[in-house]
Amino acid sequence: MELHEREQERQRRAAQRRVAERVPERRGNQSVLTSPGGVAAADSPERIAKRIDRLSRFYADGDLLEPGAPEPAARLEKIINSVDYVGARYLEAGVAAARAVGRIGIRDERGRPAGYGTGSLVSPALLLTNHHVLPDAATARTSVVEFNFQDGLDGRPLPVTVHPLDPDRFFLADEELDFALVAVRAPAADLAPFGFNPLLETEGKIIIGEFVTIVQHPRGDKKQVALRENRIVDIPERFVHYAADTEPGSSGSPVFNDQWEVVALHHASVPAPEHEEFGGFVNEGVRISRICRRLREAGLQGPRRELVDQLFAPERIEQAVTLLSTAAGTPPVPANSVGAPVAAPAAMSAAAPAAMSAAAPSAAAEAAGTVPTGASPLGDGAFTVEVPLEITVRFADGRPPAVPERIAIDPDYTTRGGYDPAFLGHPLPLPVPSPGLVADASPELRYHHFSVVMHRRRRLALFTACNIDGTLARRPGRESDRWIFDPRLPAGEQTGEEVYRDNDLDRGHLVRRLDPAWGDSDVRAKAAADDTFHFTNATPQHHAFNAGRTLWAGLEDYVLNGADNRDLAVSVFTGPVLAADDDPYRGVLLPRQFWKVVAMVAKSGKPSVTGYLLSQSALLHDLPTEETFSYGAYRTYQVPVRRVADLTALGLDAHIQADPLERLETVPGPREITRPEDLVL
Repeated sequence: MELHEREQERQRRAAQRRVAERVPERRGNQSVLTSPGGVAAADSPERIAKRIDRLSRFYADGDLLEPGAPEPAARLEKIINSVDYVGARYLEAGVAAARAVGRIGIRDERGRPAGYGTGSLVSPALLLTNHHVLPDAATARTSVVEFNFQDGLDGRPLPVTVHPLDPDRFFLADEELDFALVAVRAPAADLAPFGFNPLLETEGKIIIGEFVTIVQHPRGDKKQVALRENRIVDIPERFVHYAADTEPGSSGSPVFNDQWEVVALHHASVPAPEHEEFGGFVNEGVRISRICRRLREAGLQGPRRELVDQLFAPERIEQAVTLLSTAAGTPPVPANSVGAPVAAPAAMSAAAPAAMSAAAPSAAAEAAGTVPTGASPLGDGAFTVEVPLEITVRFADGRPPAVPERIAIDPDYTTRGGYDPAFLGHPLPLPVPSPGLVADASPELRYHHFSVVMHRRRRLALFTACNIDGTLARRPGRESDRWIFDPRLPAGEQTGEEVYRDNDLDRGHLVRRLDPAWGDSDVRAKAAADDTFHFTNATPQHHAFNAGRTLWAGLEDYVLNGADNRDLAVSVFTGPVLAADDDPYRGVLLPRQFWKVVAMVAKSGKPSVTGYLLSQSALLHDLPTEETFSYGAYRTYQVPVRRVADLTALGLDAHIQADPLERLETVPGPREITRPEDLVL
């Protein structure tokens, strides 16, 4: 038995176990779906709300899916179950999407045919299929992809285009999620006519009860389509279960929703005799959002990272276009239809421009705080936003309406200046890791007005450093949080969402959201505030601590606005105390204490640097059980900066020299701070 055949059988058995485990859920879903309004009730309210939001991007009738519209369940049912909403664009978009799907010819080391699968271009250079189709680079190296293996309109075979695969340029296979992503060895101009089907990480692309379409090469035959009689019957965490007439050889086929967005990667069909209504079979696909998540966590570097970034470019385009569309009062355009009317064909052209800028009024918009993050004014009422394509929008009246505040992080990190050591007029360098920490310390990660150095093994910040200018401070609004990994550091060296899920831990900002939010425009201030939502700037903190109103949270403000602060300027260094005996939790050691070092220039013209400690150890005990939080046991202390240096193994020599506690005759112990007047500055 060939390797790919053994892998296919292993995946089939695993899918069969999952299908068997979900019998009660499928029966319950089927019962709900047969009742009136079932589509709007079979799935969770959260997923249905995301689906409604996603669908609203495709239908120009803005009232059709307005959240507050009457009878939303009936309207959702109408869109999903009625042919009235599958018009000519559905067929046109399907032709475009199918063009990017090809037959994979699996060949042995001698070049002899060993089997077939299906794959789809998902970027201008990368092809997605199953791990069990291409289980390793060696198999991919001898295999090929064939496009246009199908009949034309006249019933005659089309000329087939064959390209070898190029795993030496890119190959990433995941056995658990049964996907393989591989480069195609062909010039970009040769692949451009086939376009590609973008992978969207966003959720809301499908709900239980919807229909899906599968473009495939069953048993290695000519391209065929299992069209819209394939219903989603269950959505486990990482997979999608649906009834579809798929056959062996369809492995690696893209599964599309009615808007021709790829929602799953088909990989198995297993018997389910208890479901005669499904033809006795249930099919399983891997959710695209989970594949995207795995790709983001892969920690790729160099050219391989650039290829994956290119894969995610369409979703970044959608975010930029949505921002501009919202400002213009028009329906947002989905990522698979950039440059075309709403609900245009799904597959994107691989020959699209490599850079995108958006122009809209700048002077008025910037004054109103509505210019997108990262925008550059062009004059004459226009601005430019750097994203992967160029789109120009100009408002007739010169003033766009207000845009909701959303976290939008500029992917160009070369524009970040980071922490400025000369900010206070007295040199105050970054803390210096001791020789024992150097191997674990990351390079300085620069953001707008602050910097972070990570502890690679602990996956948390070693320290942060931030400049705060009170004279230019602004307060950008906050709609919702969206934390992201910093692409300059492997995801495995950052603490992500898995640590914070379903417990009392918050993603505690080390650099507070508003601390770097200053500058000569609201746009620049918001860009800095949004930068604080990188996981590099988060540390696990008990909810009661993070949400509690303690003096600790306002130390920077007390120093910034204090009577003795000459310039309304502060530099703040902060981080967790990373102790060897911190408690382990979900692969991370949870810090029990945090430190801050706050620097200013007094009216005397001399720098003043003070140190502080705070503990949350009482709150972390016995996570995740609930416990009563006692604010009386939770105190803030001013300590000598020298003490912070000892606890953290960081070089703070310049900071220690400016500590007013150093000038006292005796070195004091920790001073409890209960009110601002207790601070010794």
